[in-house]
Amino acid sequence: MALSATTTTRIVWAVRLFLALAFGAAGAAKLAGVPQMVQIFDHIGIGQWFRIFTGIVEITGAILLLVPQTGFFGGLLLAATMVCGVATHLLLIGGNPMPAIVLGTLSSFVAYRLRPLDRVFLPAYLQDRE
Repeated sequence: MALSATTTTRIVWAVRLFLALAFGAAGAAKLAGVPQMVQIFDHIGIGQWFRIFTGIVEITGAILLLVPQTGFFGGLLLAATMVCGVATHLLLIGGNPMPAIVLGTLSSFVAYRLRPLDRVFLPAYLQDRE
């Protein structure tokens, strides 16, 4: 049984709001210099500039998710960020990568649901199949 368009839209908006809150809070914690965040980025070993950069990326993605015209790009940006987050957990800092996997999956879901279906974005070999 397929969901109605209204129900699907509400689900996507609920996920977008959840992600915006989660990434907004995480980004704000990074920018505020919460001791746990400082410690994690010390362990990564790149420098604290990377904590600031990551916080800015997360807040930017959260804002993009909330704007109807840019939701796709926000989902895409945050999904890519979480791919890097999972890799960082697995290769550098250890710990449980599941929160990053869940957030990445939800961000990918949003990006997929909001993907542009315009002919401009389709490769030429797909444009001729209609």
